[in-house]
Amino acid sequence: MLLLVFGILLALTLGIVLFLHSPRFGRLPQGERLARIERSPYYKNGQFQNIHPVPLMPDTAKGNFFGNLWKFLFQKTPGVRPDQAVPSVKTDLHRLDPTEDLLVWFGHSSYLIQTDGKRFLIDPVFCQASPVRFANKAFPGSEAYKPEDMPAIDYLIISHDHWDHLDYHTVKALKERIGKVICPLGVGQHFERWGFAPEQLVELEWYEQACLDSGLSVHCLPARHFSGRSLRRNPTHWASFLLECPSRKIYLAGDGGYDTHFAEIGRKFAPIDWAILENGQYNEDWRYIHMMPEFMSQAARETGAAHILTMHHSKYALARHPWDEPLQNARRMKEQDSLPVVIPEIGEVILLENGSILADSQ
Repeated sequence: MLLLVFGILLALTLGIVLFLHSPRFGRLPQGERLARIERSPYYKNGQFQNIHPVPLMPDTAKGNFFGNLWKFLFQKTPGVRPDQAVPSVKTDLHRLDPTEDLLVWFGHSSYLIQTDGKRFLIDPVFCQASPVRFANKAFPGSEAYKPEDMPAIDYLIISHDHWDHLDYHTVKALKERIGKVICPLGVGQHFERWGFAPEQLVELEWYEQACLDSGLSVHCLPARHFSGRSLRRNPTHWASFLLECPSRKIYLAGDGGYDTHFAEIGRKFAPIDWAILENGQYNEDWRYIHMMPEFMSQAARETGAAHILTMHHSKYALARHPWDEPLQNARRMKEQDSLPVVIPEIGEVILLENGSILADSQ
């Protein structure tokens, strides 16, 4: 009996080890990349840090880690998932005029930007937003878009390496249609394991910039968040990005809680034409690492953007708020706070010039 129990435990342990070493988890930074990380002013005590401290677990959290994890996985909360399919439009992206400047949101934090003859795909998650398929399932209606629906992409932009922003299966399926990858320091190690060439990677630290083409630059900027695809916390950096294009500036805020960087970025890069800001998957326990509703309008005003799009909602239930509460937040920002918020359905085409939504996106 003891041998049987030992054998079962050994097999289970081996299975977990092999699973954690599967390609989907990527690879921790090593070699010259790790040496570059260790020279970063934002890397201390073996992990990346935020500009201002972020407690591992805020003092409002109740219970221990495993108790909170159990509640997250198994506690049923009414309204967290929709009763009906989320409204969406299936636009034929391959037929989009590449000379038109537009944006298409695919739910959560995935969206396509066409501007100045270039295509940018941001945080695409079209297959699974977790290590296993049965967890973190997309809402019905929100999963309309798949990797094969994407056109050729000049630049893939990844804000950080969490599963709901960096999907191994999506990246592998798109690999032959991606020109270059723009990502925060350390994230490039995942892409190299997945077969991308080092020369395809534009891997930046906060306050670095890269010239992508004539008149086209990308600025890597702070966000208040964290990273990690496995058991180790913060081995790679997280970031927001600003695209400085010939015709406009677009701020991609990525994931993160409110902090002083919104005002700083708004001052430094004014005027900003578009700001894509986080709205969703928040709760009081995560107030430092996700944008709470009471700070959304303030962050939007501080960027000074002419147009606002909110994301990080309408596809997954990572927090316990009602699934459509972020849409109500966006409408309140627009109607009560008089902010220039655009509220599309998934898949609708938004014109970057004036923020209008095409009536016929199909």
